[in-house]
Amino acid sequence: MGAVKVDSFSEIESAFVTYIQDIVYCTMITVDSKGRPRARVLLPIWETVDGRPVGWLAAYKTPVKAAHLAGNPHTTYSYWNPRQNAVFIDSLSHWVDDPEVKKYAWDLYAKGSPQGVGYNPRNFWRLGPEDPEYHVIRIDPWRVQVLRGSDLSSRLWTDESQR
Repeated sequence: MGAVKVDSFSEIESAFVTYIQDIVYCTMITVDSKGRPRARVLLPIWETVDGRPVGWLAAYKTPVKAAHLAGNPHTTYSYWNPRQNAVFIDSLSHWVDDPEVKKYAWDLYAKGSPQGVGYNPRNFWRLGPEDPEYHVIRIDPWRVQVLRGSDLSSRLWTDESQR
């Protein structure tokens, strides 16, 4: 059974939020300079801006992550739970250096994103948003698929302008 395409993100936003709240952690996939995938488990936070999903990922700027994103900003974020509910997010991801934007992402983590996911970032970056080890990745999805495990129904939103 193929995915049902939807015209706007709002048509799948409720399922997107519900699954992310339930699953919380996701797998982020990048690719190296030879096209080989690399996965790691992380906790991005999400909001909807102008009808589109936007993600923020507080992260350490490791040499591998930095090299992968510099070479190819296309990333996939994958959420899954044992009930077979899943969210797949294909996106462009890039590091954000603007201190105001980094503070904004920090605050979303600290208070909980609009989707209710977050944590105290001081557990990792004790000096706050100015901590030199604190970095932020902005995630701009161009394709979001939600899959309901009970009947394997799938709905797909695509932003054609970002493909």
